[in-house]
Amino acid sequence: MISTGADPAASKAPGAGDVPHGAARTDATGRSAGAGRILVAGIGNVFLGDDGFGVEVVRRMRDIALPERVDIADYGIRGLHLAYDLLEGRHDILVIVDALPLGEPPGTVAVLDVDLDNPDWMPQPSQALEAPVADGHGMDPESVLRLLRGLGGRVTRVLVVGCQPAVLEERMELSPAVRNALDEAVRTVIEVAHAEAARLDAAEAVCATAYPTAPGAPVGEVATDA
Repeated sequence: MISTGADPAASKAPGAGDVPHGAARTDATGRSAGAGRILVAGIGNVFLGDDGFGVEVVRRMRDIALPERVDIADYGIRGLHLAYDLLEGRHDILVIVDALPLGEPPGTVAVLDVDLDNPDWMPQPSQALEAPVADGHGMDPESVLRLLRGLGGRVTRVLVVGCQPAVLEERMELSPAVRNALDEAVRTVIEVAHAEAARLDAAEAVCATAYPTAPGAPVGEVATDA
């Protein structure tokens, strides 16, 4: 597996006043401005060979226990639906599972730590396989994030668990190389989900210590001295 950007397994507890990288966006008190949740989204077109990678990974994870704050869903080619779900603000962290042109041998699994301020985070088209024209209802990860930002929404952190495809053509099965990478991909998504949940747990613990809730007050109301 290839990892680019921050190590998704690095989830050590922060020191005093130190909110870990990837923590939920916060309000003036340091508390999460979102719901402190993580969305694992499998995307892709199962009718285009290896483009169905993300959908198959998520399908295999249906019965796997994940941290309570993690939601997992198969979005298929419903990229617009994903963007609007994110617009609701329930999720601070997005983990996209998708076939990506990585410039590596087919079946290579990689974790990309997306720089949301860099419009060129995706591999360039020259690195991609020739593929049929995308379905009008489908959207690649970059388009989903650009649409979300254009609509005024945001997430704090985005990770992509990607796999280099071998075949992107009209067929309803994965290539042998990508099919053989599924177990590794599932393990990788599980590791990422647990690491990101630990990040949020640690950040919330720091905030709870720094900004205690007043006794009997609603959660989010900071205690003040009389």
